[in-house]
Amino acid sequence: MVQAVYIHIPFCTHICHYCDFNKVFLKGQPVELYLEALDKEMQTTLEKIPAKELSTIFIGGGTPTALSETQLQLLMKSIHNNFQITPNIEFSIEANPGDLTMEKLEILKEYGVNRLSLGVQTFNNQLLEAIGRSHRADDVYATIENAKKCGFTNISVDLMYGLPGQTIQDVEHSLKEVFALDIQHSSAYSLIVEPKTVFYNLMNKGKLSLPGEDTEAMMYELVMSEMEKHGFNQYEISNYALPGYESRHNLVYWNNDPYYGFGAGAHGYLQSSRQANIGPVNKYIQTVQAGNLPIREQISVSKKEQMEEEMFLGLRKTNGVSISVFIEKFSENPLEKYAQQIEELTNKQLLMVSNGSIQLTKKGRMLGNEVFQQFLG
Repeated sequence: MVQAVYIHIPFCTHICHYCDFNKVFLKGQPVELYLEALDKEMQTTLEKIPAKELSTIFIGGGTPTALSETQLQLLMKSIHNNFQITPNIEFSIEANPGDLTMEKLEILKEYGVNRLSLGVQTFNNQLLEAIGRSHRADDVYATIENAKKCGFTNISVDLMYGLPGQTIQDVEHSLKEVFALDIQHSSAYSLIVEPKTVFYNLMNKGKLSLPGEDTEAMMYELVMSEMEKHGFNQYEISNYALPGYESRHNLVYWNNDPYYGFGAGAHGYLQSSRQANIGPVNKYIQTVQAGNLPIREQISVSKKEQMEEEMFLGLRKTNGVSISVFIEKFSENPLEKYAQQIEELTNKQLLMVSNGSIQLTKKGRMLGNEVFQQFLG
């Protein structure tokens, strides 16, 4: 049963130096045609695979809030036409601080959006400039104040560490600011330099000075301990929430559950098959206008691969992989299926079996990738 929807809006007013998501400059783009195509893609897909009662919708990007008020309203109407939006659904949108006018916030509220995810990254204005962000710290305070005035009570901010020239003091300062905002959720990701980004080109020219591995590890430890101190539960390697505010949508990915993916470059997981949509905006629009689904590739996931994914995605969660859920899904016991890997990683103190689940230890969280690789065929 599919209970989750991801919708991709690829437009940005500004391209960040580290971003490798499918995105384009907003200026001169056929936004209305894109929204029409998106609506049509949703309709066509739902005729083939109808949605049951949804648990979560997430609009990501790009920058969804780069849309004008009128365009945002079009998108919201389209979502309401295709899905039943109940009050208990988690309905999230990604936003850039500074993009969200009072008018946009009111439109989102009116159409049932109840969770905002703000790409803050850092509160150091020089660093924001260095990573190509267009907002500044003051925009964060203003946006959150307006969101609260509008009645939003579930707000998340993204932070990044391991940025060029960033110090432990910078991370400390950002965390202090987050706790002062009185919000419910925070994600903290380490910088990964992806191909085809500004940072990748700089790194190849030897012009990107990043903190060393030890410093980055210290930054991560600082994030974990400060979050815990302030009542934020680390429910996944990079995500922290006050009790009851864990992101339902993120948990869909880590629980390896199915979800729809709509829009240019979006990914979905339906009927045991992973699919990726066409990335270029115009090609996406043309394909949908011609009456076809804009799927670029579709890969059927075998039972063996599903089990591997269940392990390496599930281990990202603090609660780990539930042994009983695994048995229910695959009629196999993960303790027997992966006995050798589990024994080896337990001996290295990277894994533990506790409360009916297989979990990373604190040391394991620091070396997550080393653990995940053990479960990949």
